[in-house]
Amino acid sequence: MTGSKYFKIWLAVAVCIVAIAILVGRLNTPAAAVDFAKMERIGTVDERFESYNIEMVEVIGGRFWKPYSNSLTNNSKAPTHTKRDGSASAEIDPNLYQYRSPIDLSNPQLRKLAAALAPAYVRVSGTWANSVYFQDSNIATVPHAPSGFSGVLTSKQWKGVVDFSQAVNAEIVTSVATSSGARDARGVWTSEQARKLFEYTKSVGGRIAAISFMNEPTYAAIGGAPKGYDAAAFGRDIGAFRTFLRSTAPDTLFLGPDSVGEGLGVPMGDGVLKSEDLLHATDSVFDIFSYHLYAAASQRCASVAASSQTTAAAALSQDWLSRPEKINQFYMHIRDKFARGEPVWITETADAACGGNPWAATFLDSFRYLVQHASLAQRGVKVVMHNTLAASDYGLLDERTFAPRSNYWAAWLWRRFMGTTVLNPGPSPSSNTYLYAHCYRDHPGGVALLVINADKHFPLNITLPSEAERYTLTAKQLQDTAVQLNGSTLQLNSDGDLPQLSGEPIPAGRASFAPASISFLTSANANNSSCQ
Repeated sequence: MTGSKYFKIWLAVAVCIVAIAILVGRLNTPAAAVDFAKMERIGTVDERFESYNIEMVEVIGGRFWKPYSNSLTNNSKAPTHTKRDGSASAEIDPNLYQYRSPIDLSNPQLRKLAAALAPAYVRVSGTWANSVYFQDSNIATVPHAPSGFSGVLTSKQWKGVVDFSQAVNAEIVTSVATSSGARDARGVWTSEQARKLFEYTKSVGGRIAAISFMNEPTYAAIGGAPKGYDAAAFGRDIGAFRTFLRSTAPDTLFLGPDSVGEGLGVPMGDGVLKSEDLLHATDSVFDIFSYHLYAAASQRCASVAASSQTTAAAALSQDWLSRPEKINQFYMHIRDKFARGEPVWITETADAACGGNPWAATFLDSFRYLVQHASLAQRGVKVVMHNTLAASDYGLLDERTFAPRSNYWAAWLWRRFMGTTVLNPGPSPSSNTYLYAHCYRDHPGGVALLVINADKHFPLNITLPSEAERYTLTAKQLQDTAVQLNGSTLQLNSDGDLPQLSGEPIPAGRASFAPASISFLTSANANNSSCQ
């Protein structure tokens, strides 16, 4: 036998020994201890912290991201468009979109499941909102959008938004038309369309709780702004809009800048305006500092965001799960430079821009969903609005059946357990494991602990100071759409109602959490003074 063969055998044996040593070491690692009573308060979130988007294109009908379950090569039967839609980049294959009729916001199942996440904010915006014409009369819909607009929002459709928001306890967040149709001959923004929207909303008993001027002004050109639109023009328009807002609806919160694509975000082509320049031009006039968070672009947008792709294999990596915090660090630096002290809202987010990746609807993405929400709550973010409630692959609900997806179940459990007071649970016990704690919702003195084991190979062990209730989410395969809670598949009952929640009692002492699992632990009698 040659020396080379001996070396290869020796190397293989050495690798096996190291692997066994690592396994034994991990299995014998002492369990980290947590103390429910002594977890200190480190912040608070808004009561409507966990919120969601319904895109304007869903409300009025139009072309939006085609789900992967549909053939990406088949054209959907849809009205013929003679110009680029307000939601579409000219650089993206039009076959990646499909036409949707307006969403039925009166659907009882949709309302029932949305109400289970209440209280919340429902944001009706997106790129379409930048160029939508509001028809505030009850006459028949205009056959075509007026010049300078690319879609029509009827009063009936907006009344549907108002009715939905009231039925499910979700306050309305939106933005206004900023395309050339909403401007005078000099290209200066005018308030006519915005005024009609506010007046009509008030006339039907509704309220706009918060509003931004333009959806994603960092991509103003893609969003339908006039050619050559820059930071100076944005600052000029913001001044006019703020004057209008303060005289028309002084109680409506002013959000901004609603930027996207910076830091570790998703650069999509040239011509991106910088948030620093936008804020420098606006003189810090916002009530809320807002931005959008996408750590990647979906496979649909590979042609314009090749450097921002990710894979399912990376979905549980520490790099991927830490990206929301790194992007937040970028925007917090800008907030502190220009608008120190303003509350921070993330008004749009999901696993990936452009409709989400194929695994967005599976259990695999629930790790990102919960790590993102929990880590940003620790970093002072007050509201997070998921995109979307029920459209494309990143919707919390299936857009055809309104059946809950994995992230809906994660959102529902968060709403049931995690209160508005954020606690410090102590350091995470080992690599790629995560501990987060809040006061237990509606249980004075109680604590809810979120335990996320994103390691696919090793269990996580924790020592508990007292008994608790356990709610563990798992799936047979990480990219399954079916999710188990304490071993039983989560599903609606025959009446379309959510299941009754029943925790698994666990005693004080050592508790083990399986690889690739998510657990909520509740301790109603923790006697935490920050939670009284």
